[in-house]
Amino acid sequence: MQTFLENHQLIWYAIAGLSLVLELGLMGLSGPLLFFAIASAITGVLISLGLIDGWQSEILVVGILSAVITLLLWKPLKKMQNSRSKTDDSSDMIGLQVLASSEINISSGTIRYSGIDWQARLADEVNGESIGEQTQCQIVAITGNTMLVKAV
Repeated sequence: MQTFLENHQLIWYAIAGLSLVLELGLMGLSGPLLFFAIASAITGVLISLGLIDGWQSEILVVGILSAVITLLLWKPLKKMQNSRSKTDDSSDMIGLQVLASSEINISSGTIRYSGIDWQARLADEVNGESIGEQTQCQIVAITGNTMLVKAV
């Protein structure tokens, strides 16, 4: 404990590590603790270099760095998180031909597969046509629990 009290940078490195582990383990890279972890690590480096000294200065620097890092990284992080494709094209259901159990349009409908009615809608590449009930269609992608289909 004496080592930590004499070497404040070690405390900031420990706080940075703990914050990063909590961010990645529990929060799933949503941001707030990530920014704080980066600010804590930078503060530890600044203490090691002798650029800041004293608890009040260290806490002030962590606060300011957290705000600056948040301003710089918030939009790029959100853009990265939202850039993931929401459409699954790796399912074994893709390519199957199934019967429409109700009319399918660009926003709703159902198909019948393996004794279950599944939510469905027209795939984005289908140009506004609707698929009638009991018409054969093909699953081209899946988004969430909705099958994206096109007429066969």
